[in-house]
Amino acid sequence: MRKGGRTEVEITIHRPGELTAELRGAWHRAMDESPEYANPFLAPEFAIGVGRFRGGARVAVLRENGEPAGFFPYERGPFGTGRAIGLGLSDCQALVHRPGLAWHAEDLLRACRLSIFEFDHLVEEQRPFAPHVTGTFASPVIDVKPGDGGYPEWLRGTYPGLAKTTLKKERRLGRDIGEVRFVFDERDPQVLRTLMRWKSAQYRRTGRMDRFSRPWIVALVDHLFREREEHFTGVLSVLYAGDRPVAAHFGPRSSTVLAAWFTAYDPELHYYSPGLMMHLRTAEAAARAGVTMVDLGRGDKEYKDWLKTRELRVAEGFAARAHPVALAQRLWRRPVRGLRNTVLAHPRLRDPADQLLKTVGRLRTQGAAASPAAGKNRLPGR
Repeated sequence: MRKGGRTEVEITIHRPGELTAELRGAWHRAMDESPEYANPFLAPEFAIGVGRFRGGARVAVLRENGEPAGFFPYERGPFGTGRAIGLGLSDCQALVHRPGLAWHAEDLLRACRLSIFEFDHLVEEQRPFAPHVTGTFASPVIDVKPGDGGYPEWLRGTYPGLAKTTLKKERRLGRDIGEVRFVFDERDPQVLRTLMRWKSAQYRRTGRMDRFSRPWIVALVDHLFREREEHFTGVLSVLYAGDRPVAAHFGPRSSTVLAAWFTAYDPELHYYSPGLMMHLRTAEAAARAGVTMVDLGRGDKEYKDWLKTRELRVAEGFAARAHPVALAQRLWRRPVRGLRNTVLAHPRLRDPADQLLKTVGRLRTQGAAASPAAGKNRLPGR
């Protein structure tokens, strides 16, 4: 069918858990056909995982000539407010579609019954959303390939400036604590719990919102940890000294992309730089496991500047229809995002703000330690 000189696209709405094997297969094929959609946060498994714990999760399926050709995961809130699925957690967002599909943002929002759609890590290719972009940002990545030798040889060849210092610290860690070993795909859920506790403590120390204080995020990470599919696997990587976990990372991977998501380390061992060791070990092991790119995610961090081989661009903004709810949402959310981006973009503002957050975090931690109720708000399994 053609409408106004173009092929008509039919759009149907589904709960993520209701997607059939046929639809998931078509989604996977769309990911395989376009490298910009290879990120695991764009896989149906991530949308299905979020949908288990977020009642507003939906997927719009776009069909061309009756065939599924595009997939748009989102969350619908009150009064038709919409957001990218997993907003605040997902480091990559898009309408995943096969090459050549023509679609229009306003038609999409109308079919989804959305007055506004908020995104903050939209892939650059999404041209129909371009008029609604309020800013674009660098998202550093590491292009990786297997080395000819072991980890030390790979490190010296890939990061000669870091190799000497890092290997020296690893040898010292081995002498002081125990033999250093690395497990790329650890399946012990107790180590995942250790990573969550470390990360929660880091959030509190630095004055950030503790994501793992939210039960649905803990449950989502547990669920993704158990996912073992060709296009999506939850990967827990752990650096050990003897039998002691020193640092860990958990993130999803697709067939070719590993997303750097949650990394933390034992704060008692910070002087060994275990976080940097973790990133380097993970990149080398990921290459051996068939990954071609590690996505470090949007954010201005010194270690990302050290490790990146190039940068992708991601966008944030608000796609909206003419609707009073959309206007109110934009007036409320846009200044908040603008202030945050201004602070992050200017070191003279960012550094004092970061120090203030750390001071607040330290005071909160001291107050929690002195409270009789301290220790009650712990992760499940503690």
